[in-house]
Amino acid sequence: MEDAQFQYVEGQSRPSFASLLAAYEAESLAAVSTETCVLDVRYGPLERQTFDFFMAREKPRGTLAYFHAGYWQSRDKSTFRFIAPAYTAAGLNVALVNYPLCPTVSLPELVGAAKACVPAIRAQAGVDDNEHPPLLLSGHSAGAHIAVELALSGGQDIAGVVAMSGIYDLAPLLRTTLNQKLELDAAGAAACSPLHRAGTLTAPVLVVVGEEETPAFIEQSRRFHETLSKAGTRSSLHLAPGADHFSLLRQFSSPGSRLFDQVCMFLREP
Repeated sequence: MEDAQFQYVEGQSRPSFASLLAAYEAESLAAVSTETCVLDVRYGPLERQTFDFFMAREKPRGTLAYFHAGYWQSRDKSTFRFIAPAYTAAGLNVALVNYPLCPTVSLPELVGAAKACVPAIRAQAGVDDNEHPPLLLSGHSAGAHIAVELALSGGQDIAGVVAMSGIYDLAPLLRTTLNQKLELDAAGAAACSPLHRAGTLTAPVLVVVGEEETPAFIEQSRRFHETLSKAGTRSSLHLAPGADHFSLLRQFSSPGSRLFDQVCMFLREP
């Protein structure tokens, strides 16, 4: 396997990314005009403790919370609003969550701040303490790590986790430029790696990775899935055909795709 900088940074880049990102942003603008939504709902005192809430087009069967990519140090929920329409049409509320970024906060502080979104999302969905319709946590890349960490925190009554192209063992990042802002040492990387605590996860997990991603990303997903399965946690591994790190979100947000159908299965009617 090649060096960590290639596996986790340069090797994931694709010539098509700029045009794909532009398409995502255009579709996200359109989603705001066509969907019933509330933008920038606050869930804490920090500037980036906000989420966008898109309402299901029919009586909601549950809520999908989505945490965006950006290696814990970049990007914004507004780019990923295009995800919402497919799920609102399927009867789900969608919450697109922002969170504080490194190095303004440390990675443990980032995760701690993100945890506060769960009760706020439930409140926005009109859920009181005696009513718990399903909440599904999802995320992409760094967002997958955050979604898993929130599920690991316990006491959240999570219906499931969709972890796409995640990093669950952060040790390799110490050998990349990403650590300039993450500022992790070996002990910190281990403490922030959900792979080492996966045995305590009780919510079912769908682990997803694109078949065109680097070997390191594919191995991260395989190891996480295998660790969950050995611990008795219900886990499925989905290798998305033809998908790279960025185009994977097309399958995630496309009704009729196998991945979309698997996500909706978490919140199917009894």
